[in-house]
Parts: sequence; C-alpha cells; structure tokens
Amino acid sequence: MLLRDDRFKGYRLQHLQKDVISGFVVGIVAIPLGMAFAIASGVKPEYGLYTTIIAGIIISLLGGSRFQIGGPTGAFIPILFGIVMQYGYENLLIAGFMAGIMLILMGAFRLGGVIKYIPRPVTIGFTAGIAVIIFTGQIGNFLGLTGMERHEDFISNMGEIASHIHTINLYSVITALICLAAMLIIQRYFPKVPASLFGLFVSSITAYYLFPGKVATIGSTYGGIPSKLPSLQFPEITWDRIEMLLVPAFTIAMLGGIESLLSAVVADGMTGTRHNSNRELIGQGIANVVTPLFGGIPATGAIARTATNIRSGAISPLSGVIHGVVVLLVLLLFAPLASNIPLAAMAPILMVVAWNMSERYEFAHIIRTRSADTIVLLVTFLLTVFTSLTTAVPVGIALSIVIFVKRMTEILTIAKVGTGAGQEQDDGKEMTDGESAVSDIFERQRSCPQIDIFNIEGPLFFGAANMFEKSIMREIQSKPKVLILQLTDVPYMDTTGEGNLSSIVRHFKKQGGTIVLSGLQEQPRKLLEKTGLLNLIGEDHIFAATEDAVNFALSKVDASSCANCRQMAFPKCSLLSESAMREVSTASALLESKQSKQLS
Repeated sequence: MLLRDDRFKGYRLQHLQKDVISGFVVGIVAIPLGMAFAIASGVKPEYGLYTTIIAGIIISLLGGSRFQIGGPTGAFIPILFGIVMQYGYENLLIAGFMAGIMLILMGAFRLGGVIKYIPRPVTIGFTAGIAVIIFTGQIGNFLGLTGMERHEDFISNMGEIASHIHTINLYSVITALICLAAMLIIQRYFPKVPASLFGLFVSSITAYYLFPGKVATIGSTYGGIPSKLPSLQFPEITWDRIEMLLVPAFTIAMLGGIESLLSAVVADGMTGTRHNSNRELIGQGIANVVTPLFGGIPATGAIARTATNIRSGAISPLSGVIHGVVVLLVLLLFAPLASNIPLAAMAPILMVVAWNMSERYEFAHIIRTRSADTIVLLVTFLLTVFTSLTTAVPVGIALSIVIFVKRMTEILTIAKVGTGAGQEQDDGKEMTDGESAVSDIFERQRSCPQIDIFNIEGPLFFGAANMFEKSIMREIQSKPKVLILQLTDVPYMDTTGEGNLSSIVRHFKKQGGTIVLSGLQEQPRKLLEKTGLLNLIGEDHIFAATEDAVNFALSKVDASSCANCRQMAFPKCSLLSESAMREVSTASALLESKQSKQLS
C-alpha cells in the first residue's frame, strides 16, 4: 500500500540512505523544539515529544506532500496556551481531537484550495503577532524571573515581567546568553549542525557544572520525563464539552490547515514538486485525531523543519517517518538526561524561532506600500497581540473582503459611447464596410439620438451592481429607441448584478424600447440563461460583435427621424438620411398632389 503511493514513484534502494540521513538530522532538530513548544504552550515537555513522534510519522505517511515534516509548531503556542489556561489540559486534548475531525472533513470536501486564498497581509499579520507573543513570553525564563503568573493576554504578561524584574537571576541570564551565542555561531559558521541542539547542550553542560542548582530546570519545574510512550487513552467526550470547545477546535483546525498548506507550498517551491492539498488536510486531520489519544498536543506542518528536511537531501516521506523514529529512540534512551536542561536554555531557542517566523521583511515591505493592505496587516497584527487569533483572523479577512469589494467597485467603469463634442472625420481617411461601427463612433465622438451605447468594463457583482443600474437609468432619460450594452469586458456577473440588469431590461422594454447585448461572455451568459433573463431579452438581440449589434439597432430606429439628423454617428446614417429624405419628399409630393386635386 505504502509503496503504491505516488510520492514514492521511482524510489530506489539507494534513496533510502539519503532519507535516513535527512530524517536523522530533522529528528535531532525536532527534539529541543518539541519540548520548547510544549513548555511555551503550558503543558509538560514530554507532550511535545509525543506529538513529534506520533503526528510526525502519521503526517509523513498519510499527508499530501513528499517532504512535509509535521509536529508541534510555534504558531500554535498562543492558542494552545489560552485553551490550557481557560479549559485545562484534558480539554485541550479534546479540542485537538475535534480539530482533527474538522481537518479530515475539510480535505474530504476538497476545501484545501480555499484555505490558500486567505489574504497574504492577514497571514503575515497574525504570524508576526504570534512571533511577538512567543518572543516576549520567553523573557521571564531568559531572565530567570520567579513568582510570575502566566496570563492569556499580552498586557498582563508584560505587567508580570515588570513587577517581577527585581527577581532577575544572573545565572539564568548567563545560561541563556551562552545558548544564544552558541546557536548564532553554529548558524553562522557550521550551518549543517543543528544549532538549537548544540546551544542546548553547551548551555546545559555549563549550568550543570559551573552553577548547579542555581537555575530552574525541566526536572525542577515539571518533574522527570518518562522514557516511554504513554498508553492509549480515549478522552471523555460529552456534548457539553463539544459545545464549549467548538470555537477553540475550529481555530486549531484553521490555523493547522493554513500552516500545513503554507509549509507544503514552501516545499514545492524548493523542490519543484506539487503537493495534494486535500490529501494533506486529511493526513493532518488523522494525525490530530490519533495524537491526543497518547497525550500529544495539536500538530501541523513545520516550515523550518520541512526546509531542513529538504536541504538535508530527503527523497521521500520516509525521511519524515525516520525523523519520528529518531525522536522515539532518544525518548526511550536518554529521557532522564533531559530533566537537567535549564529553562533559561530553552528561552533563546524559542526567541530565535520567533525571530525567524516573524516575516519581518514581508511585514516591512507591506508597511512601505502604505496601501489598504497595510491597514489589514496592522489590524491583524495588533489584534493578534492584544486580543487573540480568534478575533484577529476573522476581522482581518472581513476587512480584506471590504477592501476587495471597494476595489472591484472602483474597477467597474460605465462609459456612454459617442458622447461629447462632434468632430469631423479626417479627409484622407475613408470608412470601409469592414470597419467596426463602434470604432467609428469613438473616433467621431458623435451620438445617435435614437441609439444609446454603453461600454461596461469590470465585474457586475453585488458591490457594483447598484451603481451600474443607477448610471444607466440616469443616462437613458432621453428615452432612446435602442439601448446597446457592450459586455465584452464583463468577465463575471453574480445574481445581484443580474437582478440590476433585469431591472434595466424590464424598465426599458416597458417604455417601448429595444435592448441589445454585445460581447456577452460565457459566465454571464450561463447565468442569464439560468435566470430566464436571456429569454426576456431575446436570443436574436444578443450579438458577439458590437458592429452587428449596431446594424441590428439601425433596423429598429424610426427612419423618418433620420431625415434631418446631422449627427451621422454611423457609416449607414447617410444612407438612412437620404432614404428618409426621399420618403419625406415623396410623401410631401403626394400630399401636395392630393391637396391640389381637392382644391380643383
């Protein structure tokens, strides 16, 4: 079954060596991150390792990306910490389980492509906001502050730091600086060495031998880490809990879906491959259903670890499976040693993660544009920091929609063709029968008293449809005989736009006029067919070219009115005028003859 996976197409035995190496490297990188993310989320460090092992293996086996590495991520920290603070750890497991079911349903209903359409300013805004929360949340551990309480909101946490700054522990600061310095040096001069693990090792050894007992450790704060996986336990799910955790679970599912698909897109860009977004959501969902049964926290695709996996030479999803196995072996063999890791050594690891995920260059770029996107970015960012993701993301998306509608409304242009002062045609230019009638009316800027032509450009949707109707109604107060609407540049029409068009059609027909459409595109045509408006207008009143529409319109005008018309808006106007003059002359002669006979 596994070998029939298309992600293993062309796999050879020699590829296994590369997968083993990359899996080992990513597994070593994932160990300190898994513990750090768990601690920052308000749970025990071993739960992060359980998540790395179980979710990492399942996501690699069942996901839609060849190189995706799954596990706990920094993006989840504010959400998971808030859930733990408000509902408790057991309810966090239930929320993660529910989120997994939601992700499976999203993939089953093929919503993978929809999630990717979340505006970029929104994703950058909440990602930068999460980075600020993670970074500031580690200041206490970096400084070794004691007696602090952790809160859900940013301002209260900053207040805790300020009120406990007098408890700063110099040994913790030294430990944190050693870890940070070691990481930066390794990243600069030995990029292939896992910087976080190296920094954690050096700072832990230093603290253990130079000032033992002077800094808080994982063991002194959370107890020892068991060297085994927990037994399978199904959480007690009740309807009351489902109702209570519905919003947190949906938030986890949405963020997990967004992060995993963003990570898969990054992997595609680095390798030239293409992921299956719906399958990726299903794989993520299954992982989040299974992981809570073993005490693990919610997981998603990890962009940094996925990139490390690719750079280490990964060939297939087996590298992700091996990464989970490596973490499992370390847990089984070396878990007791992890109890001696100082919390101050974990702080710079998370700070560096926050710095790297902050999207600072993209953030600054959008700020410099000083556009509507800048407003969306700042609103999402500030709401993420000062409220929560559950507020920030919906508000950011809603604001983006409002701005999009406004932009689309501004794009729609309605121009009456042929209005303005008349100007004579160049003497050296002759109009041939093959030339477009509408191009002639543009050139000479003359309008026919009996025919109004409007050129519509842009989508006819709910944001612009009312303006479209009002503009047309205002311009046709002269009650022309024929109304031509050029719809060549209308790519899309919704039911609101169709409704406003229908009002124009019904009003104009009620006045005894003839309405003609030209250049009707496929989507608007299908919509008009479904609503029956096409039948009301008449298939014989629909033309592909405006020239044909004008020729048809000329057959519907009052020919007698053309006799004294000096506009000559169309090439055929001279013929119509001459014909009308002859008819008028003939009618006048007949009338005079009849009157003479009556007098005699």
